[in-house]
Amino acid sequence: MNDIPLQAVQHLRPMRGGSQSHLMRASDGAFYVVKFQNNPQHIRVLANEFLAGRLARLLDLPVPEVKIIAVSDWLVRHSAEMRVRSAAGSALCSSGRQLGSLHSRGEAEGDLFDYLPDPILEQVTNLRDFARMLVFDKWTSNDDGRQAIFRKPPGKRRYRATFIDHGYCFGAGEWTYTDAAARGVFANYSVYRQVQGWEDFEPTLEKAEQADIDQLWSCAAGLPEEWYEGDRTGLERLIEELYRRRSRIRDLIDAFRRSTRPPFPNWKRALDPSRRLAGSNDEAEVHG
Repeated sequence: MNDIPLQAVQHLRPMRGGSQSHLMRASDGAFYVVKFQNNPQHIRVLANEFLAGRLARLLDLPVPEVKIIAVSDWLVRHSAEMRVRSAAGSALCSSGRQLGSLHSRGEAEGDLFDYLPDPILEQVTNLRDFARMLVFDKWTSNDDGRQAIFRKPPGKRRYRATFIDHGYCFGAGEWTYTDAAARGVFANYSVYRQVQGWEDFEPTLEKAEQADIDQLWSCAAGLPEEWYEGDRTGLERLIEELYRRRSRIRDLIDAFRRSTRPPFPNWKRALDPSRRLAGSNDEAEVHG
């Protein structure tokens, strides 16, 4: 990763959401959704976005590229809307190194939504990626609902999903793995209707189960220390536990499958609980 971060050159507008991010143009000419160190959720959501975003891209999932973006004190002081608000009042956004998620490179965007009604949602071109994203969200213990945006490029008839907002992976600021069955999932379960068995989570499931510790550490390379409060021991523990959790991903998905609101109505196979994977291709399935 380049040691010299991008520079924020223009503030455009505040964005919706609990982290109170802002849309900004950077020195590469692209636009980024920027989360600030003094956001009202926790400073570690920047570290989580960085690590989780790079991990998701390692798994070839459709997520935005994440970058470190330097925001100058001058730009903060001369941009009237660059503030974060809390119960205690409002304050200027912090300057220094912030987290940017690529929003666009300035091309014509076409239609962009964060919600689609069922008849249109069912026509999303990469609907099967919701199951693949579930592998990621269960592995990283995403404590938030799965967030997505839907874009229809100019001249196209169908939307494509991009998955955003990973700040609550790893238990948000706590850096703990809670593993609640109904967390980290998309609110509208119709996106999982096509799932019939473990093959519908591939190739993401195999890639996650076979990831080695060096690959996980490579996702953390260049992570600014201030984003995790200099807690190197905590970061090491986070990565090591993430590595160990590879063998539990199927169990976590299966717990979701068996939850009180069944998400996979067309499931044809059940996990054999006597078998566990540890980076192996040896799947054990029984008909259920």
